[in-house]
Amino acid sequence: QVQLVESGGGLVQPGGSLRLSCTASEPFSDVYGATWYRQPPGKERELVATISYADITHYAESVKGRFAISRDKAKNSVYLQMNSLKPEDTAVYLCTTVKRGVRYWGQGTQVTVSS
Repeated sequence: QVQLVESGGGLVQPGGSLRLSCTASEPFSDVYGATWYRQPPGKERELVATISYADITHYAESVKGRFAISRDKAKNSVYLQMNSLKPEDTAVYLCTTVKRGVRYWGQGTQVTVSS
């Protein structure tokens, strides 16, 4: 069983920044890495960013140039740096990974972008 815990969410004004953290109970796979999803209120869950083999990253078009995913292997942690936040970024942000063929999810952290 792998436990994932997200933190760093909160209320921020448009144009502001937040850094989310996802800490796992064991190391992330170098092959599968980790992914951040988000679920806006009343909408379906969507992929935000992925980090995988050799720290290769991919981003949703809506966040390219504003968000950055990274990881610290020594701390079993993955981060999502979010800059130039917009009201449409408001969502519950969730961390997920695959270990030994099983998908694991954190419980999520709320990000609210509002003036």
